Amino acid sequence: MASSKSVVLAALIANGAIAILKFFGWLLTQSPAMLSETYHSISDTGNQVFLLIGIRYSGREADEQHPFGYGKSQFFYSFLVSVLLFGIAGWESAKHGYHEVQQVLSGHGGGHAGAESVTLFNQTFPSVFVNYTVLIGAIVFEAWALYKARQGLKKQIDENDWSGYREAFKKTADTTTLTAFTEDFIALAGAGIALFGIYLTRTTGNEIYDATSALLIGIMLMFFALALAWQNKRLLIGESLPSEDEVALRGLVANVEGVTDIVDFRTVYFGPESLLVTADVNFETGMVGREIDDVIDEIERTLKEADDEVKSVFVEVEKDSEVSVSD
Repeated sequence: MASSKSVVLAALIANGAIAILKFFGWLLTQSPAMLSETYHSISDTGNQVFLLIGIRYSGREADEQHPFGYGKSQFFYSFLVSVLLFGIAGWESAKHGYHEVQQVLSGHGGGHAGAESVTLFNQTFPSVFVNYTVLIGAIVFEAWALYKARQGLKKQIDENDWSGYREAFKKTADTTTLTAFTEDFIALAGAGIALFGIYLTRTTGNEIYDATSALLIGIMLMFFALALAWQNKRLLIGESLPSEDEVALRGLVANVEGVTDIVDFRTVYFGPESLLVTADVNFETGMVGREIDDVIDEIERTLKEADDEVKSVFVEVEKDSEVSVSD
């Protein structure tokens, strides 16, 4: 959790600074791509605040109303971030970009408000250099934030022996780090698209490139927002471990001395690093009382040693022995 918090704080600092730069850049230049990027960074800054709230709330101790703790709050706030990313940054950017493209194609120019003030400003300092400066600064900030997020995600990839980022995106339960990494990646890509579009408009004199960049940024944001929402939804409704990992844990239980058969085996995430495991187990005939308790203790110890995400283990004795439960 400490790693997730540092990743989010890095993104918060970067996005806050970038949002201010982009906003003033848009005020001075009226660039459609710059306005889309302003929406993007303002949304990202607010999103980091929600992620920090999720981290803090999930750290609360388990109580009577929440016997398994508050870990799922990170899933909820990460889902909320994906909705806001789609609704504010993505939709507004795409809508604005589409409007600007229509304006250019219809021959009415880029639809820039405050054109007179922009022209006056350009007489002393061409707007393109403002855009270049702001976007290059944004790329530097976002690269730093992405580096921090990549460190957190790479640590999980190494610990779980995943093949790469694609597998991590599908399997990780640390939605906070995943969300920060995704936001930083698309923020870096968005700044690059805006910079390229503004450069083409400056070079060719055709405002369609600037306007199209704004539209592309919005579409990209909505796509990634939907992907994030899907990943968070699977954990919110109670997803188990990936089948191959669950099979591996089941095999460990089956190999514990005294276990003859596993009738049922279930896993579910109750937080980014909190996994609940339940197993309905048949024991050797004649085992009763303390013998069964010892085997259950061994099952719990084996599972927790195999996967440090396993926090709670519940074993149901199926037959020929007394019922015992271990947590």
